[in-house]
Amino acid sequence: MKILVVDDEKLARARMRELIEKDGEHTIVGEAMNGNEAIEKAMSLKPDCVLMDIRMPVMDGLEAAMHLQSLDNPPAVIFTTAYDQHALEAFEVNAVDYLLKPIRKDRLSAALQKAKQITLKQLRELNKAQSEPSSRSHISVHMRGQITLIPVQDIVYFMADNKYVTVRTINEQHLVEDSLVSLEEEFADRFLRIHRNALVAVDYIRGIEKQPSGRWRVLLREIDDKLDVSRRHTPEVRRWTRR
Repeated sequence: MKILVVDDEKLARARMRELIEKDGEHTIVGEAMNGNEAIEKAMSLKPDCVLMDIRMPVMDGLEAAMHLQSLDNPPAVIFTTAYDQHALEAFEVNAVDYLLKPIRKDRLSAALQKAKQITLKQLRELNKAQSEPSSRSHISVHMRGQITLIPVQDIVYFMADNKYVTVRTINEQHLVEDSLVSLEEEFADRFLRIHRNALVAVDYIRGIEKQPSGRWRVLLREIDDKLDVSRRHTPEVRRWTRR
């Protein structure tokens, strides 16, 4: 199998490389220092398996595994960590295996054998389970067979239109298949519902203005878009802007 090693510690990556090379049955195609980099490397290197630490800066291993599942041919994921309190969480998200550092050669070999038998169905279950515990730090956008990661902190608003949702940043717009309801549940602490078809990032709300019709619109920072507020959501939006 082709393997991608992901860990923010250089010595840990070197140790993993040494163990895999001693095994002799697999090839290391690359290394990454965090979840974001792991996704980029996985798209270009197309590994069969990713050996990935859980606690990492920028993006942790659990979220990275969720985004990896969106690839056309997702790799199997084996979690590695120095913290045994993650063991239960890893198995609950249906990981191929969970290796506690320092990793023994026999345990690694056994985990890699399991990875050969991983199915797409299991990876989808992994994605579903991983999305439940906490909100993502990035949104996955598919463009020409590739994944682009948009930091949630850069998103100004989500706008629903038929079966898709538009993700609006200051400079770009993308379409995702997430429902507005699921996005609202996941990011309730960062986005405010202003209409049945719109969620706005509270950090980008500049104020509200009343139109001649009596309806209100939300004014945004850094972009000129003005979004209608429905009558149903007007009281909550006005309460929020008075804070």
